[in-house]
Amino acid sequence: MRERVRDGFTLIELLIVVAIIGTIAAIAVPGLMRARISGHEASAIGSLRSINSAQATYASSCGQGNYAGTLVDLGTPPQAGSEGFISADLTTDPSQKAGYVITLTAGAAAVGGTGCNSPSSLSQTYFVGATPQVASSTGSRCFGTNQGGTIYQSTTTPPAALAVTQVGAPAASAPLQ
Repeated sequence: MRERVRDGFTLIELLIVVAIIGTIAAIAVPGLMRARISGHEASAIGSLRSINSAQATYASSCGQGNYAGTLVDLGTPPQAGSEGFISADLTTDPSQKAGYVITLTAGAAAVGGTGCNSPSSLSQTYFVGATPQVASSTGSRCFGTNQGGTIYQSTTTPPAALAVTQVGAPAASAPLQ
């Protein structure tokens, strides 16, 4: 009598492998989502720092001690230069970058004078907010900053956009550590 040759895998063996792969995927996906959200939040914080730096440069070199009233003004090159104060991905108001919506709100208008990249709107203060495009999917925290340079995060649950505050800390917020 001939013995039967066994080539390949049985159905049970294949089902076990599929179950193991499914279990590993179920464990890994939440961690990958948290890493993605963390990356989006780091990008938003970096954008706020970039805007703060651009506003300080604008005020000292172009705005006669005043700040740009819009992100468009920050992105417009000065007449004597060839590049704007911020990168091109932040030159619309509001800007959408890495899952966050970034909005600049100008404070009281500056009296007299114009910026070096005319026509521009000058303001005495500003507030920049960053809110996730889809809460808990593209980001889980809201951020904000003003001319003081400190970046604040929302302390409410669920996180809400920070109130526009031209001076000091916004309500229901804490500075980033």
